[in-house]
Amino acid sequence: MVVQDSMDAGDGRMGVPLEPFLHQVGGHLSVMQYDEHTVCKPLISQEQKFYESLPLAMKQFTPQYKGTITVYLQRDSRGHLSLVANPLKENQGPFKVSTESAVVAIWQTLQQTTSSIGGGTHPLAQWQHAQLAHSLKESPAKALLKSEFHFSTEVPSPVEDAGGKQAERRNFNPWGLHCHQAHLTRLCSEHPENKRHRFLLLENVVSRYRYPCILDLKMGTRQHGDDVSEEKKARHMRKCAQSTSACLGVRVCGMQVYQTDKKYFLCKDKYYGRKLSVEGFRQTLHQFLHNGTCLRTELLEPILRQLQALLLVIRSQSSYRFYSSSLLIIYDGQEPPERTPGGLHPQEAPQTALSSSPRNLTKVDIRMIDFAHTTYKGSRNELTTYDGPDPGYIFGLENLIQILQDIQEGE
Repeated sequence: MVVQDSMDAGDGRMGVPLEPFLHQVGGHLSVMQYDEHTVCKPLISQEQKFYESLPLAMKQFTPQYKGTITVYLQRDSRGHLSLVANPLKENQGPFKVSTESAVVAIWQTLQQTTSSIGGGTHPLAQWQHAQLAHSLKESPAKALLKSEFHFSTEVPSPVEDAGGKQAERRNFNPWGLHCHQAHLTRLCSEHPENKRHRFLLLENVVSRYRYPCILDLKMGTRQHGDDVSEEKKARHMRKCAQSTSACLGVRVCGMQVYQTDKKYFLCKDKYYGRKLSVEGFRQTLHQFLHNGTCLRTELLEPILRQLQALLLVIRSQSSYRFYSSSLLIIYDGQEPPERTPGGLHPQEAPQTALSSSPRNLTKVDIRMIDFAHTTYKGSRNELTTYDGPDPGYIFGLENLIQILQDIQEGE
């Protein structure tokens, strides 16, 4: 674990410019990319406490906690604002920046065209994802990123109605940029520019995927924490009652799935998820596993295996309540090889010495995230003590597993 707090904010050469995390599919807090394997998000003490006291059995189902850093706003000579982090000691060397980085080009184009956009296609939508994925993996180009946070007013969120019409088809998911704009706007309006902000450092759980397909599921029948106001409590209860959270214990909070035939991500956001019926939820799970050409049935067994293992872990966590947390289901949208020498898909092949990690073998991952409202015996903001495991979360997991099993059986 690393904690970095000391650095002169005026020394821009030492800072690490943070990139918006372009694979954020849900949530409202901005997630930033620190480096290829690390993301960061605004620190909430209750969430930090959770990660620092995480039960051993849950570690395989949560992002690795890497500590905290200090982040501040920085304005360049042209008035562009960006978020800059105090660098970790091991990352203080010079940055290698590729002038061909699609990330850099996207943000430079965004700056140059936000004042003239109106009638035509937004240039962001013209980038091929393969180029973007390569730039994110090989050349983060943090030193060149600038942000004028004009994104959400110029580019629509990938909203699709509950009937599946008018899907936004993107070469990257715009939700992360939407959150980034909102976050910068909030920081500018509520805090002086020289204020230091604490961020959590977490594992980038999609860094090893070429085309990360991500389903963000809000878990449980209750989404409000014990510490929220009555107004916020009523708002969250209303959202649950009007969505599949009430009847299934789970609802779609965001999604991106790579379409191999068209070479783009099909994206849906939380507003789409709130409108889904039970049948619509089932169809969305089916669509998440469909690459535009075929259903990735070989993924169902490893996904179900990991979900069932998570269910056992959750059942063993007495007093924990994971209010408002999410569950990510992740797989690689890259076309798998046809068959292994033994005739099995790679996801089904036995483990070998060349692949010691089950996650590297299956290319499927299940991760719990967002613990700002999680409570348990001994938690810092414990207002109510609960006995036994989280019934709402278990209810949601059981229904999720059953629906995926139905898909597996062709029902």
